Amino acid sequence: MILSVKNIYLVLICLIFLGLFGDLNGQNTDPNCFKTGADRPELYLPLLKGKTVAVVTNQTGLLKDRTFLVDFLVKNNIKVKTIFAPEHGFRGDADAGEHVKNGIDTKTGISVVSLYGDNKKPKPEQLKGIDVVLFDIQDVGVRFYTYISTLSYVMEAGAENGVEIIVLDRPNPHDGYIDGPVMKDRWKTFVGLHNIPVVYGLTMGEYGKMVNGEKWLKNGVQTKYTLIPMLNYHKKQRYGVSDKPSPNLPNDTAINLYPSLCFFEGTQVSVGRGTKLPFQIYGSPWTKNLPFQFTPQPQPGAKDPFLNGQLCYGENLSDYSGDLREINLEWLIKAYKNYRNPQQDFFLKNLWFDKLAGSDELRKQIIAGKSSSEIKASWKNDLEEFQNIRRKYVTYED
Repeated sequence: MILSVKNIYLVLICLIFLGLFGDLNGQNTDPNCFKTGADRPELYLPLLKGKTVAVVTNQTGLLKDRTFLVDFLVKNNIKVKTIFAPEHGFRGDADAGEHVKNGIDTKTGISVVSLYGDNKKPKPEQLKGIDVVLFDIQDVGVRFYTYISTLSYVMEAGAENGVEIIVLDRPNPHDGYIDGPVMKDRWKTFVGLHNIPVVYGLTMGEYGKMVNGEKWLKNGVQTKYTLIPMLNYHKKQRYGVSDKPSPNLPNDTAINLYPSLCFFEGTQVSVGRGTKLPFQIYGSPWTKNLPFQFTPQPQPGAKDPFLNGQLCYGENLSDYSGDLREINLEWLIKAYKNYRNPQQDFFLKNLWFDKLAGSDELRKQIIAGKSSSEIKASWKNDLEEFQNIRRKYVTYED
């Protein structure tokens, strides 16, 4: 194929742009001028002009040049009345499950309202005078990562209060495949609001389309919903993220391992919170047959980590170089088989494991000695049913 002078010029511009702005790891993302929704202001600024806006965002709400979205909106004379902050807070430095306080953004003077703790869903008085809610958060594409639950509650509040929702789309680090048990109705919580698998293979924007289209919001309400799509995004290609999505997912390796290791949060096994390798190691004081040793200590983002100060034995997966396109159950099964503690069961008594898994079936399968392949085979029918729903809302090429 012979390129015209005009096409050569465009390619050179793209290469220069990508050379100036790298991803979280200093690597370029896509040679075809990839852009997030936030980096397509020509699509969303006209929708915001003359409107009163609330923004749901955190530290990942960055444009390619590292400008924070809220600052960019203010600079462009968009009237931002409120910033809604999800789990981990507006600056992304709160522990998982920690109460996030309301306040004022010191740079812009805009009020910050927490959407975590007792106020997961915007109240009517918090949306009073708001025309549009702009949603821009880097997600990781895993059901129990709570930003998709925040989006669902924001959409529900928007439908109930006549407020439009606009989502600026970002890459899903676990896009292009689905895996894991599907959520059952009885077990729905903030770590799983809808009947989807652990890995659901949709971007945040696509997910919102599905929730709206399938009428999964309370009482079947639907909101006025606009997706600002990415440019030149491909679902099976991997892209760097703008910033770490939360304190304990500090890098690509942790994000890669997260769908497989997060099940440990419902057990007596640490996933490395309180170490330099969160979600890259696992272990406990009662799995002494495993080779790696570590001791959780208070760290930023883990003020009182699980098994604080106790020597743990497990595995170090920080050098794991494979791009997981499926959930690995072998680590979980290995830890269960090597667990020796007559005083405490492997699984926490609060049933947190079942809430993460979406039912009590996975726990019972592990106790019964089922293999990874046997367990995964039991997910097949549910995954096929979900796939039939999912494909209706796919916006980008696989």
